[in-house]
Amino acid sequence: MSPGRRLALALLGAAILAPPQAASRSAPPPWREGYRLAVAPYRFRFPRDHASHPAYRVEWWYSTGRVAAGERRFGYELTFFRVGMAAAWRASRSAWAPRDVLLAHLAITDESRGRFRWTELAQRPALGLAGADSTRYHVWVDGWSARLDADGRTQRLVARARGLALDLALVPLRPPVVHGVGGISVKGPGEGHASHYYSFTRLATQGTLTLDGRSFPVSGVSWMDHEFGTSQLAPGQAGWDWFGLRLGDGRDLMLYRLRLRGGGIEPASSGTLVEPDGQVRHLALADWSLEETARWRSPASGGVYPAGWRLRIPGAGLDLTVRPTVPDQELVTGGSTGVTYWEGSVLVQGISRGRAVAGDGYVELTGYAGRPPGF
Repeated sequence: MSPGRRLALALLGAAILAPPQAASRSAPPPWREGYRLAVAPYRFRFPRDHASHPAYRVEWWYSTGRVAAGERRFGYELTFFRVGMAAAWRASRSAWAPRDVLLAHLAITDESRGRFRWTELAQRPALGLAGADSTRYHVWVDGWSARLDADGRTQRLVARARGLALDLALVPLRPPVVHGVGGISVKGPGEGHASHYYSFTRLATQGTLTLDGRSFPVSGVSWMDHEFGTSQLAPGQAGWDWFGLRLGDGRDLMLYRLRLRGGGIEPASSGTLVEPDGQVRHLALADWSLEETARWRSPASGGVYPAGWRLRIPGAGLDLTVRPTVPDQELVTGGSTGVTYWEGSVLVQGISRGRAVAGDGYVELTGYAGRPPGF
């Protein structure tokens, strides 16, 4: 990517992800015009809902996982974002008009050697360079892609950059889990501060991972999130702490804690507990507690992030400690979303129903460095 094109896409990404305030309280902001809000009730239908939802402004497909090649262990993240533009852009007849912008992040954590590598892409869906299919799960940016195979089960992830690549097949071990109540995951007060959100919490993973030009045949387990909405975060929210954890006793756990700019936690913060038999339980904020046990300062951004947690869910018999596999797993995405965030693999130890348990997963932390995310 040329420096000029990279700068143009960075500015475009910053504009669409940090939309301007509405001119009046009664009128919707211009970036929201014509888009549908995420409201209840919403009934998910699969495989239809794996595809893109252009009626909503913001959408992402988020794959993370931990894989191994013998004794060598890695974490990975491959994310695709689709962000809709304002009505004036969408009305243009030009083949180059950015009705949507497609953004992508690829990151690999070399857990065995304590290293972290990442890269990013941004592209307009013009002339087939990028896109998100609204009839099936297929999203791509330049040569990177995530799609559903013809078998209707296997998810294929492909991404290649200088010295860094993934080519993975993900097969669900459990059906998709819908988060929230009534088909929406609420993020704040007021209509539309929500998303439609589901996850595949366990996907058997096989394929090839390339780091520093060396390829490894790998296998492991992945997690896939798909989320879409229009006006998710409410005014006054500074960022979020998101957890996607798998425990050795077969329980899976998703939690998000939304932080307020003046201090405190958004009451809409919530989570989902999945039992080994597939039973799903919605967790309100009062059902769980999260205590930071360590901190880490980024040498790149200067941001100070939590670097360890104690997570307790008394009603589920869970008392867990969570720690990063590598301290520095920060992405400073000036060439795509414009957001600086920490997204990394973690290990879990603790107690589940009175017995010792271990596990792993991924944690995402936003709003600790740079401007807050504008979703």
